[in-house]
Amino acid sequence: MEIAGYLAAVLIGVSLGLIGGGGSILTVPVFVYLLHVQPVLATTYSLFVVGSCSLVGGARAYSKQLVNFHVVLYFGLPSLLSVFAVRRFLLPVIPDHIITIGDLEITKGVFLMILFALLMLAASVSMIRSNRKTPTPAIQKERTGALVVQGMLIGAITGLLGAGGGFLIIPALVLISRLPMKIAVGSSLTIMAISSFFGFFSTLSHYTINWLQLLTFTTIAVLGIFAGTTLSEKIPGQALKKGFGWFVMATGLFILVRELFFPG
Repeated sequence: MEIAGYLAAVLIGVSLGLIGGGGSILTVPVFVYLLHVQPVLATTYSLFVVGSCSLVGGARAYSKQLVNFHVVLYFGLPSLLSVFAVRRFLLPVIPDHIITIGDLEITKGVFLMILFALLMLAASVSMIRSNRKTPTPAIQKERTGALVVQGMLIGAITGLLGAGGGFLIIPALVLISRLPMKIAVGSSLTIMAISSFFGFFSTLSHYTINWLQLLTFTTIAVLGIFAGTTLSEKIPGQALKKGFGWFVMATGLFILVRELFFPG
């Protein structure tokens, strides 16, 4: 199973390189089910993997002038505050045992995995539907307040579940800030890198990290990004994004069924 986990790291990186996002949504399930990491710790590991992959993608976008720093500031800073608040104050107070329904015991780990499965289903729908409209490029300064609110909400998701939220950030930047898709992707990667690393390092002292496992997984995923970028020149991105969306949906349904009907 460990080999399968590292092979999945390749898939995560390749998908990020091919479609600019989505792959990191698989990181927590891979750590939990293939590498046997506890769910809460898996969300922490995921923050590091997402941050590292996003940093690589964000640096590439910056070199091509595809990062809007007005958006990074007003979306990113509230996101940081939410990530910190959730991981420092909310996550630790969620009880290990939440509720028992018949023979089903909803523990903290089960609760997080169910939330993550629901997030995956939302992500899959977003990828399958794929809005193809091209927005006007002018940023709307009067919508800065909306950027702040959206940043806080997505930061909370990042902090709680260890998911970068790119599938949520990109549509928000397209609709709220009227950014062209490529700039929205570049800005999203930059925001994800900052918020994910902040979430990871701000609560690092609370966890015992297997650095060999984490760095090996992250390195493989980052290498996969470069392979995916190369493949993206040969494979239609829209069709691939929808196909990957169906895969994410199937994975989310698998997690729901496993956690609700076959726990343990």
